Amino acid sequence: MAKFWYFLCMILLIESFKLVDSNRELVITPPLPILPLPKSSQLKWQERELIMFLHFGVNTFTDSEWGTGHESPAIFNPTGLNASQWVEVAVEAGISLMILTAKHHDGFCLWPSKYTDHSVVSSPWRNGHGDVVGDLVTAAKARGVDVGLYLSPWDRHDRRYGKEKQYNEYYLAQLQELLRKYGNVREIWFDGAKGSNAPNMTYDFGDWFAMVKELQSSINIFSDAGPDVRWVGNEKGFAGSTCWSTINQTSLSIGNASIVDYINTGDPKGTDWLPAECDVSIRPGWFWHKSQKPKKLSKLLEIYYNSVGRNCVLLINVPPNTTGLISETDVQRLREFRNAIDTIFSTNLAENSAIKASSRRGGKDSDFGPEKVLDSDHLWTFWAPREEDDEHWLEIKAANEGLRFNVVRIQEAIGLGQRIKRHEIYADGKLVGKGTTVGHKRLHRLGGVVHASSVKVRILESRGGVPLVSSFGLHFDPFWHPHGHPLSNGSRF
Repeated sequence: MAKFWYFLCMILLIESFKLVDSNRELVITPPLPILPLPKSSQLKWQERELIMFLHFGVNTFTDSEWGTGHESPAIFNPTGLNASQWVEVAVEAGISLMILTAKHHDGFCLWPSKYTDHSVVSSPWRNGHGDVVGDLVTAAKARGVDVGLYLSPWDRHDRRYGKEKQYNEYYLAQLQELLRKYGNVREIWFDGAKGSNAPNMTYDFGDWFAMVKELQSSINIFSDAGPDVRWVGNEKGFAGSTCWSTINQTSLSIGNASIVDYINTGDPKGTDWLPAECDVSIRPGWFWHKSQKPKKLSKLLEIYYNSVGRNCVLLINVPPNTTGLISETDVQRLREFRNAIDTIFSTNLAENSAIKASSRRGGKDSDFGPEKVLDSDHLWTFWAPREEDDEHWLEIKAANEGLRFNVVRIQEAIGLGQRIKRHEIYADGKLVGKGTTVGHKRLHRLGGVVHASSVKVRILESRGGVPLVSSFGLHFDPFWHPHGHPLSNGSRF
């Protein structure tokens, strides 16, 4: 009898589970990704947004941009060099990755390479026992900052340059040395510059890249053609107004001037995820020159909007001086730059507004509602409309007072691919902005201050399916004077 009741209870329990399961609402799955997709290392790189270049070497002491290769190592003597100061400047500027010119075109090495004596070992600095690369790595590690390295393929000093096999072996040996000696390197920077004495010199980039990945699999390799990060095509810091992270890598080659327009805009049909990096110097030159001053804050902000605000990472060069420190004028300008960015973007004026959308994937209780664009996750939570809809839009409505802004920010959930091809922005029904791609971040700096009670973003065209918007913001930029007068006057767009 006991067994009978036991089996009866078990049957009733199983049936009750079936009943609960049949009444349970299924969780709506996210939409399929649109290939290609970024690797985790590329996503981390993209989220940095602002990184630092450090051009430093014998050129710093000869007041030149390109060294001849005949400079005596005796001129290199930065008696006050303090890599911790460099790192503190970066941290204060909100920078988490610093890339050092370990060797520039002149061939002088900032570390004690065992493959040449044209390096710090032959300089009077620290009696030949100094190591700039090692100093930076140690200082950066203490503050949680990552390090990258630039090793120039062009070497105007080494006698092997021009002899392809010998020089490629020499270069590869130095590359191994850096990547084995100094711990994790987050970005390795290559260009295709060549000397006039050997214009047909062939660099074995394929072998070099393979060795880099063998030694450090999570590193990002930068060059005109990637394979992880591509050049934007100019040294002004400006991306194209259309800028895709996708491109066809087979169409790219390093040092090829004919691809500049292509790498500046990317390709919506591209089969490779290869986002662009915008390099520019805070000064007119790349190396420190006493006669030069840093760019004005207004110029740095213009560069920011045209790089970070166009789906790129901004690599800003801040060159140490002959003492071995970042000059106080540059420190102050970087401080102003960081404060300006924080002033503009620390407050989202849309945050407390009501928000609605054209539709919502999975219905009203799904995880893909328009409210997701106002949360703190700018990558993995997002608004997704229904795939069967023809119109896709988001609309913000002010709770009480009207909205006053001059910057609109839109971000995509790029972990599932880059999609948006065209979009428009309306304030109280009036068109105030329009653009093409969005990607990680699109910033629209408007032609004046906008006062409105509602703001609508219409996604007119998307690649391969519905748009996925991860974040949206309205911001006020007090530094933006499009007509030469302060925006506090409140002119309406």
